[in-house]
Amino acid sequence: MTQSVDVMWIHYVPIATTVLSIIFATIILRRYAARRGSLHLLWWGIGVAAFGLGTAIESSITLFGNTFFQTKAWYIAGALFGAYPLAQGTVYLLLKRRTADLLTKITLPIIVLVSVLVALSPVVGGALEPYRPSGSILGWVWIRWMTPFINVYAVIFLVGGAILSGYRFARQTGVGHGYRAIGNSLIAIGGILPGIGGTMAKAGVVEALYLGEFTGILFIWAGFSVVMNAMRLAAPAPGAVDQAA
Repeated sequence: MTQSVDVMWIHYVPIATTVLSIIFATIILRRYAARRGSLHLLWWGIGVAAFGLGTAIESSITLFGNTFFQTKAWYIAGALFGAYPLAQGTVYLLLKRRTADLLTKITLPIIVLVSVLVALSPVVGGALEPYRPSGSILGWVWIRWMTPFINVYAVIFLVGGAILSGYRFARQTGVGHGYRAIGNSLIAIGGILPGIGGTMAKAGVVEALYLGEFTGILFIWAGFSVVMNAMRLAAPAPGAVDQAA
């Protein structure tokens, strides 16, 4: 049986993360509305919104207590849809439209299928903690073996794409290129931090996930803002890709 953990200050951090995510998602989606056809912005907006949904559920658990329904919803929103839409946004930015559409047709049904399996999974009653969510409640343990593959896919495109863009801009000379390199580096760091926290959460340290989510969204937003400011200085260079274009 999982040991009960009392509410600590760190359990309230997801409230702040949720507020930041709502504001950030609104900014991205408004930019998408102004630039119809930029599907990477749509996916990023959905990704930040899903990220915020996961932290909103964490906030609800802290404030009102945990239930099996909330923990399953948290697992779907966070572990499955938290980083995937952000990665798909980068897919649409870096790759040809046909390739991006193909990857979406392959990966999205898998995400949806795993989400359904999470919803249908029997639960382990003794694993439910009153104020902390945990994937250990899932009776079908093999479902948890699938999430690392989803997370690896997200890391490859979200973090890898930011690193690639930052490297390209760092090698070029021009107005704003240095800022774009810095901005993409911040986005890469922001993409890694929640993953580190998620790994520690699997070991029972959910509080590390809360910190990783908060600092992660701050880094991604900061990187996005730096790139936006750089774009006001100069037009994007041919052959280089902005993570936050």
